Amino acid sequence: MNETFAAWLEHPIIAQVIWLGVLALAWVALDLVLRRGVLRLLERLVLRSRTDWDDVLHEAKLFERLAPLVPALLAWYGVALLPAVGEDFERLVRRVAISVIILVAARVIGAFLTAANELYARRPEYAHRPIKGYVQVVRIVVTIIATILILATLLDRSPVIFLSGLGAMTAVVLLIFRDTILSLVASVQITSNDMVRVGDWIEMPQFGADGDVIDVALHTVKVQNWDKTVTTIPTHALISDSFKNWRFMSLSGGRRIKRAMLIDLDSVRFLEPEEVEAYAGTALLGDYVAEKRQEIERWNQESGRDPERDADARRLTNLGTFRAYVERYLETHPKIRQDMTLLVRHLTPTEHGVPVEVYCFTRTTEWNAYESIQADLFDHFFAIAPKFGLRAFQGPSSHAFASLAGRG
Repeated sequence: MNETFAAWLEHPIIAQVIWLGVLALAWVALDLVLRRGVLRLLERLVLRSRTDWDDVLHEAKLFERLAPLVPALLAWYGVALLPAVGEDFERLVRRVAISVIILVAARVIGAFLTAANELYARRPEYAHRPIKGYVQVVRIVVTIIATILILATLLDRSPVIFLSGLGAMTAVVLLIFRDTILSLVASVQITSNDMVRVGDWIEMPQFGADGDVIDVALHTVKVQNWDKTVTTIPTHALISDSFKNWRFMSLSGGRRIKRAMLIDLDSVRFLEPEEVEAYAGTALLGDYVAEKRQEIERWNQESGRDPERDADARRLTNLGTFRAYVERYLETHPKIRQDMTLLVRHLTPTEHGVPVEVYCFTRTTEWNAYESIQADLFDHFFAIAPKFGLRAFQGPSSHAFASLAGRG
């Protein structure tokens, strides 16, 4: 057996295969030792430590990606120690080893960038200035550089040759990386102009997005809608298309109520004198009725009109008094902001009646509380409207038709 093995070693091709197998076994053995021994020991040390940065590096698999570096160095130095190995074979192994080292370096840089972004994301300023898009750009650049270096190493050519060829293919490169370039420009504009942050509530109907921003990356912005679905929007679309950001509403401290109630036009009429007296004794309408009385009496006297005889004489109406009541009710409400726009107005009458619109701002921007305040206000307005002789308009229902048929 010794003579047979010695004869194999004397054959150049067989000897190279044997020594290559020995080198490969050494590579595999060293890799197993690193992954199952050293890496597990590092994992235990990381989990026991009280610092956060090493946990983040471990979650980004930095140490795992660094492990192939040692076997690659073994191949680089070990191939020169093997006997009966030609120069061409040695150069080939070293090229492969250098390519592996370059690949390991690129993956380690990528893991480090991921860990850096994760550590920065835990800081409060991340919501204002996210860096995920920039991190992804750097990773793309590192990947391109690593690819060029690996090809240049394996083919034994200068990287300048590949760069010059890449310059000749600029148009093709721009076409391939069109979305990346657009997204990069958009990311810079979004960040510098503070257009979107993580946690913002945005609306973009053309993409079906209505919810909170949960991620701002280089190519996409993820929005978790209120139905818990996630909409992915191209980053450059936030620059080219319009969208609504509700963050500034939250920062203002007030949320707008803009809703109208429809009043049946057949219920609008002049107030009777006893009704005017009744409203004059109320807390909210006392000043309004007294002021309007003086104004109307002065106008009628100056114009020579008698409310008892002239149809065109001015008189108080139930709709105008109701509108004044709603306005004063809002002005005294503790949950309505008085330093923002507050008005009650008529909109253009339609076949459904005359809309009386309430326009004001609540003191809270929290969604649930806002809806509760708005509902309470209109519950009260609908309930109080009959006290002014007004009817809220609604289309006839099947119950209404059945009642009419029964009367007939």
